[in-house]
Amino acid sequence: MTTATVTPPMAAVATSTARFRDLLAAEWLKTWSLRSTPWAYLLTALAAIGFSAGQAYDVIHYWDQRPPSPPAQYIGDGIPVQMIFHTNAATVLAIALTAIGVVSVVGEYGSGQIRTTFAAVPARRSVMAAKAAVLAAITTVFGFVVSFVSFFATQALLDRRDVGVPLDHPGALQAVIGSALLAPVCALIGFAFGAVLRHTGTGMFAGIVLVLLFPFFFSEDHHWSAILNHALPMPAWERLTEAGFNRMSPYPWTPEGAFTVYAAWAVLATAVGVMSVHRRDQ
Repeated sequence: MTTATVTPPMAAVATSTARFRDLLAAEWLKTWSLRSTPWAYLLTALAAIGFSAGQAYDVIHYWDQRPPSPPAQYIGDGIPVQMIFHTNAATVLAIALTAIGVVSVVGEYGSGQIRTTFAAVPARRSVMAAKAAVLAAITTVFGFVVSFVSFFATQALLDRRDVGVPLDHPGALQAVIGSALLAPVCALIGFAFGAVLRHTGTGMFAGIVLVLLFPFFFSEDHHWSAILNHALPMPAWERLTEAGFNRMSPYPWTPEGAFTVYAAWAVLATAVGVMSVHRRDQ
């Protein structure tokens, strides 16, 4: 006579957790096994920091050719805060991280490795969730490193003309955090497009159009278009980095609203990427 063995609920939970940890570890190894990964992050960081530092250098280099302006007025206008992360730096970051997000998914489909992964782990959504989690973790750390280095580099240069600001200056930390979080948001948007479209060029194009071009279609002159504009990632970044600057917008919004937009896009993009494999790959 045989006795049925019942797995305790806590043991089942522990096994499930351990399996997801294994998926995270596998995705981590797959990410860094590609030689192009460190180079992609390094070149993106150098370009973003270079644009911001270059703009700050131009300010101090041509300072004497500018109309006379007291340092207090220059700081009061919020210009040093805006220079923490230049618009060109944000553009480069958005393009590069969107592309990295697309490739993180499409690369496996192109090589056929995803079939091996799904054969070994039938829980396809768990695989995609682990992929999204690793991508978000890496790009968040990357974003904060780039943003903080950019802050210290730009403010050190501006200090030569006594117009640099410390991290506790109103709006400075908000600009650093807002610029840092732009990286994982764009990466997850790329992840979603990669999972749905499964084509590198098409996914990159769609992601870049959404992140960089859509804001131009919706001005802030009318209430309905201002709402749509404020619901996009790049306008959210602009709002978080404009501290101390009067935009004279007819429909102003809050930094909390901008952070909410970041969070909404991250959650939506992750959900789309994870759910895209539910029936499509069975």
